[in-house]
Amino acid sequence: MAGAERERSRLPPALPLATLIGRELRAGGSERPALRYGHAGFAKRGEDYFLVKPDCLRVPGDPSTAFSVFAVFDGHNGVSAAVFSKEHLLEHVMSALPPDIGSRDDWLQALPRALVAGFVKADIDFQRKGEVSGTTATLVVVDGFTVTVASVGDSRCILDTQGGELQLLTVDHRLEENVEERERVTASGGEVGRLNLFGGQEVGPLRCWPGGLCLSRSIGDMDVGEYIVPIPHVKQVKLSNVGGRLIMASDGIWDALSNEAAAESCRGLPAELAAKLVVKQALKKSGLKDDTTCVVVDIIPSDHRLASPQLSPKRNQNKLKSLLFGRRSHSSIGKFGGKSASIGSVEELFEEGSAVLEERLGRNLSLKATLPSSRCAICQVDQEPFEGLMEENGGSHCSSPYAPWGGPYLCLECRKKKDAMEGKRASCSTACR
Repeated sequence: MAGAERERSRLPPALPLATLIGRELRAGGSERPALRYGHAGFAKRGEDYFLVKPDCLRVPGDPSTAFSVFAVFDGHNGVSAAVFSKEHLLEHVMSALPPDIGSRDDWLQALPRALVAGFVKADIDFQRKGEVSGTTATLVVVDGFTVTVASVGDSRCILDTQGGELQLLTVDHRLEENVEERERVTASGGEVGRLNLFGGQEVGPLRCWPGGLCLSRSIGDMDVGEYIVPIPHVKQVKLSNVGGRLIMASDGIWDALSNEAAAESCRGLPAELAAKLVVKQALKKSGLKDDTTCVVVDIIPSDHRLASPQLSPKRNQNKLKSLLFGRRSHSSIGKFGGKSASIGSVEELFEEGSAVLEERLGRNLSLKATLPSSRCAICQVDQEPFEGLMEENGGSHCSSPYAPWGGPYLCLECRKKKDAMEGKRASCSTACR
């Protein structure tokens, strides 16, 4: 602990996002980095899906508000949840943003909260369909040199920066490895244990019962229990103007390769070839035991675009390798609770992984005033607050089974979802104590 504190004390003071964006513009003019991306995969069950949308506009018709979205969805118990998330998750995230949001600074600061609301809304909408499938979801938003990642499940995203330093931008929500998630699930009413065979023999990884799911967070899975939550871990980082490489993949890759092995296997190669090589290396290591999907995104400074065609492939590879992945450095740090801190060529702006919705939507959100008082912060539906539950810090009467909370207004259905995820049950006797 003392060593971590000394490491943290050597870091430069936290900087606001607006300052970092200003630096970006002064260093590189108004030009944004170029994106090069590729994807590859093999299907065993056919339940992996991915999303590539490089041409999104925050303000329709205004190219200066461009951003890109990449995602990986690893379905289980069918493909329905993965397909639904691929088609609808992004629109739910965008609908959760304040309608009159102005500057790029405001948009990037509001994005982590909108990602939480969008994931929860996608889960509610999919469960209305009455289907029992579920999916992991790792969604990456790239705006200039700012990267925001939201994830549930065990599809992973890593960042390979100049110097060869790796950062994990997601947290695996596997019950086997994640002690905090095991404790949360059991505290919320679930049971965690291994598959019990006849005779009492326990086999396989830790699972949540009922349902037998190995993950503690996902979209869908209505037959498992509400303590399997869709609230994502969110991390936002600001790359330096030298850029970096994102490698995102389903667990079919990460069960076979470490983060370091995946990154090292494809350094110096163009993104499309890199994605294919990562998949090839995973298959070589363990065979096709699961669906394998990999998406690679290179964020390249505008003045360092790919070498001209007359250069040999080897020189092309060396140029890209030198640009993105030079000598290795060894600085590292942990969670930052929303403040920026420098790690090599990366500024960490925000990180939060709590499964408590009140903590994620915020008690004292400055943007809250831009929303109508009766608009649900998750589903964005305007309605009159139901009797006994008032928005903000209003009181709760005995006619409502739900305890008051300090967050923004939630409609009845979303409030039920929130309380169910926290293991709360509707009871006037407990609410009025």
